[in-house]
Amino acid sequence: MSAIQMILVLIVACIAGIGSVLDEFQTHQPLVACTLVGLCLGDVKTGIILGGTLQMLALGWMNIGAAMAPDAALASVISTILVITAHQSIPAGIAVAIPIAAAGQVMTIFARTLSVFFQHQADKYAAEANFRGVDLCHIACLGIQALRVAIPTAIVAAFAGTSGVNSMLNGIPKVITGGLGVAGGFIVVVGYAMVINMMSARYLMPFFFLGFVVAAFTQFNLVALGILGTVAAIVYIQLSPKYNAATASVDDLDDL
Repeated sequence: MSAIQMILVLIVACIAGIGSVLDEFQTHQPLVACTLVGLCLGDVKTGIILGGTLQMLALGWMNIGAAMAPDAALASVISTILVITAHQSIPAGIAVAIPIAAAGQVMTIFARTLSVFFQHQADKYAAEANFRGVDLCHIACLGIQALRVAIPTAIVAAFAGTSGVNSMLNGIPKVITGGLGVAGGFIVVVGYAMVINMMSARYLMPFFFLGFVVAAFTQFNLVALGILGTVAAIVYIQLSPKYNAATASVDDLDDL
């Protein structure tokens, strides 16, 4: 890894760490973080494939109340570095990402604990109408989240590709990498099921099962499946009484 690649990867790590608390641009999601790291390392294809696989695992990773989810940002960045620089397989990247996400969960709790000091300090600045001080407290908290991912990334990137790291990754038993690969396939279905349950869109379940049937018994690629899904959505909107009733009511008002 060259010096320029190292700097670019650290910038992506900082952006992913900040995105894990902002939740606005979703830069901490594996599909985004892995793709950006792959772009920095010159292997976008591997980054996208690994990011798409990890994204299915991370669909159920969310913070609920005081319960902290596994750290998708740290797992995405480090696993992509190890897979690309050490020329490892996608199942090996998953095997590395899961324990890293658990370790990142602990680091997230520690980082948020440090941020409490700046929160209280921001309250004092707000009482004094010191808006610059409040802004600096916000920036300091974001800096902590950025360093939470950037520091471990720098350590891993410094040793990535060495014989010791390669030996460690190659020493992962095939039963673990193979098992995680199979489990990843199941988790894809579970992840989509969780999303559909949260949407409470049971009337769309026929399209859900139809999609699996078409994917299983045809040779269509993702582009063709996406076009079929778009066409099905347009036809459904045009024929659904739910949307036609709304259109009819508007036409009646126009006639009046």
